[in-house]
Amino acid sequence: MFNPFDIKTMLSTQDFKTTTCVLCFSGGQDSTTLALWAKHAFKQTYLLGFNYDQKHAIELTQAQKIARMLELPYKVLHLSCLQEISTSALFARTPHALNTPHPQALDLPSSFVPNRNALFSTLAHAYAFNLGAQAVLLGVSMQDYSGYFDCRQNFIESLQVSLNLGAFGKKEGINLLTPLMFASKAQEFQLAHALGGLELILEQTHTCYEGVRENRHDYGYGCGACPACQLRQKGYREFAKRL
Repeated sequence: MFNPFDIKTMLSTQDFKTTTCVLCFSGGQDSTTLALWAKHAFKQTYLLGFNYDQKHAIELTQAQKIARMLELPYKVLHLSCLQEISTSALFARTPHALNTPHPQALDLPSSFVPNRNALFSTLAHAYAFNLGAQAVLLGVSMQDYSGYFDCRQNFIESLQVSLNLGAFGKKEGINLLTPLMFASKAQEFQLAHALGGLELILEQTHTCYEGVRENRHDYGYGCGACPACQLRQKGYREFAKRL
């Protein structure tokens, strides 16, 4: 149902009304848009966040606020060990600058965190298994991905098979759902607007890699210069033209 992305289909689906899900939740635009949709689409939604000493740790504060506003249960896992074995410009204690190539892989941006999505998805799958949930929601997107190979559909599909083989002994089990895989940022704004949550996205979500929360732009808060801000700004302005 998610390929290609269609807002009318997203809003009208009855497929998940008896289903429980775990949503990997950062407090950013993608995962908050999914949280708005999940409240509409699922029987119960559990939010799972991750503290990995990210430079933009303000997203955790915003995620807590949004969870309270949406009245959804929210758990945070602490993964500070991640930066002990990885290199990324997203870590709080790093000399690497954004908008540069990754020091270990020049075809990737410096903001790439090796195996981050695999780790988050694995932990969310384990949480879903424990809760008896049938799905894990991920806010990854191929259309707008920032050069991250672990945001692509083939990676998520292969990971789902591997995790289910490990947990259930077969390919079927818990579904890794990526409703925004083929959505642009403009379409995400449109979906949030249709769900009555556009103001929540603009005022409460945090996307900026630099963690800037002092500057308010038409698309929300941020530095206005990092890749995440530029992508969000472009999407909002495309969306605004359609209003």
